[in-house]
Amino acid sequence: MTATMTQAQPRLKLEDMDLSIGKKTRLHRLLYEHGPGNGTMLLLPTDQGLEHGPMDFFVNPPCSNPDYQCQLALKGHYSGAVFHIGLAEKYFKPYAGKVPLVLKINGKTCIPSDAQAFSPLTGSVEDAVRLGADAIGYTLYVGSPSQDLDIQQFNDVRREAERYGMPIIMWAYPRGEAIEAKGGKDSLYAIDYAARVACELGADVVKINYPKMGATAASPKPYNELSLDFREGVRKVVASAGKTMVLFSGGSKVSDEDLLEKAQIGIECGGTGLIFGRNMWQRPMDEAINISQRTLEMMKKF
Repeated sequence: MTATMTQAQPRLKLEDMDLSIGKKTRLHRLLYEHGPGNGTMLLLPTDQGLEHGPMDFFVNPPCSNPDYQCQLALKGHYSGAVFHIGLAEKYFKPYAGKVPLVLKINGKTCIPSDAQAFSPLTGSVEDAVRLGADAIGYTLYVGSPSQDLDIQQFNDVRREAERYGMPIIMWAYPRGEAIEAKGGKDSLYAIDYAARVACELGADVVKINYPKMGATAASPKPYNELSLDFREGVRKVVASAGKTMVLFSGGSKVSDEDLLEKAQIGIECGGTGLIFGRNMWQRPMDEAINISQRTLEMMKKF
């Protein structure tokens, strides 16, 4: 059942962030000129073809054609669509200027194990500027044995993004054996840490999963003793992100009511927006547009 409307926690606003003119201009388009248009953001990502392979498209075969997601982003009035460079160059041209683009500039396949998780660059900030993107996406695996290389690579990207005035959305994903030994990648400890890392390293926006609540004995103190409810946990990770806007990820497909309930809690608890992919485009187009519109209407209330 959809969550009852409660008093929303104030969210981070664009004017609260110390940004260059270029970054502020591009984020303004995502936050106020498309999507809900009230300082929140709804993004439609299609990076799963690289990250997961074609398996995610079997449930709704038409969505294997990236034009499906482009059409959904346009008709569903999304704040923007997320593509890797190949899909952006091959499919996005008819939608240029109509749907903002977020260019994902690193990625990997899921064929190797996540034990050494690291996503090499697949594009550049310069590519994003050339394609008219309003932000770049970068995946950083928090806690991976390869995080030293990851942080170095991100630092180079951050410098380039500053030069071009390009906002950075960090996919902050806890991964690796060390994370699993401390409660798992979806524990409050892991998600909270990831939110803080994004702020510490200079991301403008962070994409994180919702934390799974309940004290986890394997997590470090005091997380192993915390008994927060779901809303309190969501507020905690938003607070840890500081002056970094938070987008909550939808993850794998769930029911309409579960999706809308989690979406509403994310916004109520101070999140800037949502980045929902499979939960949207794994549906037939009419259903996908319907749930997109319901999500947008909910977001416009805040």
